[in-house]
Amino acid sequence: MLKYWVWLSELKGLRNQTKLALLRRFGDPESIFYADPDELMLTEGADPGQLKLLENHDLAPADKILADCQRLDIQLLTFSDAAGRLKNIYDPPALLYYKGKLPLLDDLLSVAVVGTRDCTPYGVACAEKLGFGLASGGAVVVSGLAKGIDAAATRGALRAGGVTIGVAGNGLDVHYPYESRYLYEDVAASCVLFSEYPPGTEPAPGHFPVRNRILSGLSLAALVVEAPERSGALITAMTALEQGRDVFAVPGPIDAPTSVGCNRLIRDGAGLVTDASDILREYEGRFTLDLKEAREEPETLGYQARAVPPTLDLAKSEVELTDDQIAILKALSDTEPMQVDDLTELVDIPTRRVLSALTVLEIDQYVVQHAGKHYTRAVTLTE
Repeated sequence: MLKYWVWLSELKGLRNQTKLALLRRFGDPESIFYADPDELMLTEGADPGQLKLLENHDLAPADKILADCQRLDIQLLTFSDAAGRLKNIYDPPALLYYKGKLPLLDDLLSVAVVGTRDCTPYGVACAEKLGFGLASGGAVVVSGLAKGIDAAATRGALRAGGVTIGVAGNGLDVHYPYESRYLYEDVAASCVLFSEYPPGTEPAPGHFPVRNRILSGLSLAALVVEAPERSGALITAMTALEQGRDVFAVPGPIDAPTSVGCNRLIRDGAGLVTDASDILREYEGRFTLDLKEAREEPETLGYQARAVPPTLDLAKSEVELTDDQIAILKALSDTEPMQVDDLTELVDIPTRRVLSALTVLEIDQYVVQHAGKHYTRAVTLTE
């Protein structure tokens, strides 16, 4: 039962390696819960101090977490059910909380795109371009949803209508950083949002280095876009190497502090990346990919604000909108905000495509977002 998985996962002070050793011996947490102390001591590498923590048989906290998960539409992925790619790393999570739809991870080319929070405009442009290109070419972009490079790569992938996976260092109902709160929803709609932490868990400095092993563990490769000499992104790159993953990096100016880490990775053997196809061609024979699509960047990529006329003539050829964007603009009112679910039902387009289109339309100032993920059209349409 899931409550025993939560009980084992949330026992304070119990190390993850102890949990995994117990699971290898007993098979499931319920058997661990009811095991005699003498049986527990037979666990390989057992530490008496660690095993003593198992005497806590209070299931009330687990019941509360499960109730919170049900209320928040958060599901649980146990170690037993995890995909082989993640399950086979040195220190896999015993339990993950998630929102969205679980992909067939082992059948996908997933690339973790990471970098510094304090990035430059160059880093943001590169991350958006590469996120867009990877997603357009058929890869899944995995990120930690942190501000800066992570968020930029995710926005690029969503803009391409691609599949994204996010890994948070906090509860899935706690949006950190706050400016990424809409990315949480978009990523969950696109594919799946993971966390090792139960609902209500606030971010803590120690969560993020631990979270990085999941980022790289979900992926076949890690791409570092911009990273200074000391950076969490470099920790992810090192973890990826330890897990047998490929590591790529984007070169930067030799005198730029934010590119020191990337340039050193390339010097030490990481793959040099200037275009998404540099990564995709490495896996072309193993997955269904499209290198031509990966090279096609929209002219509007970069998220620069531009002036938008109060009237938009859809018949003019210079208006570069997709069919999804046009359908959404026609469905939206310019006075009454519409919720995303209602909009999705009205236009009969999959949610992830609606969210992707809305992201682009909002950035291009064709729509305005209001509280609670409601939208209005910012222009008057003519045809």
